[in-house]
Amino acid sequence: MKQDEKLSVVVPCFNEENNIEVLYNLLVPVLESVSPNYEIIFVDDGSKDDTFQLIRKISTDNNNVSGISLSRNFGHQVAIMAGLQQSKGDIVVMMDADLQHPPEVIVKLIAESDKGFDIVNTKRIDSNDSGLFKKTSSRFFYRFINFLSDVKIEPAAADFRLMSRKAVDAFLQFEEKDRFTRGLISWMGFKQSVIEYHASSRFAGKSKYTLRKMMRFGMDGITSFSSKPLRISFYAGLAVFFFGFAYAVYAIIENVSGKTIPGWTSLLVTVLIIGGFQLLSLGIIGEYIARIFNQTKARPLYFIKDKTEE
Repeated sequence: MKQDEKLSVVVPCFNEENNIEVLYNLLVPVLESVSPNYEIIFVDDGSKDDTFQLIRKISTDNNNVSGISLSRNFGHQVAIMAGLQQSKGDIVVMMDADLQHPPEVIVKLIAESDKGFDIVNTKRIDSNDSGLFKKTSSRFFYRFINFLSDVKIEPAAADFRLMSRKAVDAFLQFEEKDRFTRGLISWMGFKQSVIEYHASSRFAGKSKYTLRKMMRFGMDGITSFSSKPLRISFYAGLAVFFFGFAYAVYAIIENVSGKTIPGWTSLLVTVLIIGGFQLLSLGIIGEYIARIFNQTKARPLYFIKDKTEE
């Protein structure tokens, strides 16, 4: 990193009042060791606690720190976008506020970018307190999405990365409402690299990704980068049709031969299979229609309720 280049760090936050000051105290020495020309942008994503009040206090003590408060909780992916739009750095790092993205890794990210990479991604090595369910579901999700998607997404990828200003400007051109940042970054191209880091234990609070949010996040990833579910639905429907046709021919032959007997099992199984498949197909189609609906409304991604003083 050149001495005259500015470094921006974007930190989305949601109910992180117990983590903000600790992160700030760890982050500043790292940034000062890399470049005196830096900025930290905290994005308060509709927190219900004192997160933004603490951000305002920190920004009063350090002019290199600024913060914006969104009018409500728009989601982690939108908060990242809001922070990137506010950033002015030649190099931009995005990281979470829960201290699971170690600030010292920023030095490694910059060292890797000095080799000519426009984007340096990170691959998470889970801490010991990560549950079996989280590890298993994450592994399954990335295998599943890479099977469906035409764009490869690195397993155990995290929204902890470095981007050059050229890459940030390209990323800001995306106008999608249902955003899946990791997939968008992969789709962009540019010269990219990946480094590994050990995820620290959560300092305070709990994960904001509930099971429902994780499922929503996964659905966004799949529907954003693949139409394969629609094609799979079509081919599966075709297979069910031919199976049903063959079964109908068999039933007619058995009836003509006088071999049929009354029975509800075969009828029930057939109805359940076909009915279940129809509902599944409608659900898949509905997800894609919902994305189209959200996109055509052309609403802003977010609103800013408050800002720290410049």
